[in-house]
This record gives sequence, C-alpha cells and structure tokens, in this order.
Amino acid sequence: MRHNLNLNWLRSFEAAARLLSFTAASREIGLTQTAVSQHIKALEAQLGDQLFLRRAKSLHLTDVGEAYLVTVRGALDTIEMSTTGLFGPRQVSTLTLRASMAFIMWLSPKLDGFLQANPDIGLKLVTSIWQKPSEQNPVDVDIVLAPVDTGRSDFEMLSEEAIVPICGQAKFAQIASPLDLLKQPSIYVMGFDDHWARYLSAYELKPNRAQGRLVTDTSTAAIEMVASGLGCAVVVERFARQAIDSGQRIAVAGDPVALGHAHFLVKSRARAGLQPHVETFTSWLREQF
Repeated sequence: MRHNLNLNWLRSFEAAARLLSFTAASREIGLTQTAVSQHIKALEAQLGDQLFLRRAKSLHLTDVGEAYLVTVRGALDTIEMSTTGLFGPRQVSTLTLRASMAFIMWLSPKLDGFLQANPDIGLKLVTSIWQKPSEQNPVDVDIVLAPVDTGRSDFEMLSEEAIVPICGQAKFAQIASPLDLLKQPSIYVMGFDDHWARYLSAYELKPNRAQGRLVTDTSTAAIEMVASGLGCAVVVERFARQAIDSGQRIAVAGDPVALGHAHFLVKSRARAGLQPHVETFTSWLREQF
C-alpha cells in the first residue's frame, strides 16, 4: 500500500533535518515549534520508524532518517523546480502569450529588452495552430492574423501585413521576375494556401497547378524548407526579414504585395480590467510594430 504522506510533514522533516533543530525549522517555514514537532511525530507514526534521536539539548538523525532525507530533499527540489519552470518564481508575475510559431520567432529577438526592463514579469509563449482562441486554454495575450476588414470589436489592429516570395540563396539568381517563380517548386503553408494566388495575381499570373508542390502547416517550417533548397514560398514579409536577420539562407525574391490581413490583439471580454503586468506587456508589444 502507498503511504499517504502530507507534504507539510515532509517540509517540516527536511527543514528540521537540515538545521537539526525544530525551533530553527519552525522559524524558517513560518510555523510554531509545536506544529513542526507534531508534523515529525505524525510522519514517524505513518512510516512506522524513528527519524530523529531526541536529546535534551540536541537533535540527531537516525540512520534511516539520514537515508530518507536524501530522497525527501530531492523530491521537494524537483517540485520546486517544476513549479518555478511552469509558473515562474513567486515574486514574478507570469503572463501567457499565444500566437503563431512564426510570430513568436519574429518576436523572440526583441524579448530580451522587455525582460531586462521588466525583471518582475515572466513570459510563457504558446503556439496556436488551427484552433480558434475560444477553443483553447485561456491566455493573457492573444495574437491572430485576420482580414483587415474583420469588423470584430474585440480585435485591436497592430499592423497590416504584406507578403513576399522567398527562395534559397543559391536560387536567387534564377529569379529575375515573378514569372520565374513559376519555374520553381512551390511550398505552401496550410491555412495560407491563397498566399501564392494573392501574390501572383498582383502581376496577373496564376499558380502553376500542373507543378508538384510541398505543403507544411507553419510559415516557420516553410522557411526552413526554402533554406534547404526545396523550392520557393510566399510568406508574411516581417517573418521573412526576421529569418534573414537570424541567418537563414534565404532571400526575398520579389517586391512585397499587400496581404489584406493584419495582426490583431484579441481583447478578452473576460478580462475587462487588465492586470498591470499584462498592460505593461501589451503597451510594449504595440511599440514593436
């Protein structure tokens, strides 16, 4: 049978074993000395063994207590590390940002400045593919790419976007005009299949349907495939420029064309009054566009 152990008992045991004093342990963990002593007695009763040798003016661990301390301390450290990793230190206000992978890649190089200026704010970045914001777990900041004329009162426009064709650096010399793009293998991004049609229609051209094509589900993956020389893709210009700045072996192979879409900040009705750390981040985010 599993032992039904109280976590507070284990915390009291670890502190008392480390400090070899119930009194010192009580001060550290914010309990009375009597409470710590009771925790230890309850733990020993549950385990059916003595963990401490109690003397008039001293406290010592038994052999089994010494052995148990290693395991308990490791377990408590693991819980603390996991909690801090997922939710941030207690003194840090952590907010969750949800956006596309490409948007997060674009934003990442800028985050160091924000974190340096706001050491009391932690960030958790999660990607959103396909699902609508309402279908996912609640977040503090939601960024979506949507038509400019969406008409949503809960959408705050951050920036209208343009699209550009990209190719591998080795193939850049082969593309002198939009017509040359049709001679290259096409890479499509699921959900943004119309990017190619939108771009080519600006030059009165149509995609080559007879040509084989590659399909992936993120702009980030499409950029990687282009860098590997697998073909050309049409992606949001800011994502292409960021990829180039980060050292990706790609090149912009044509002038930008208006996408008719923009990145929007979704205003959550459930969060009418933004928490200060969320307002600080959204104000900073607006400045990045």
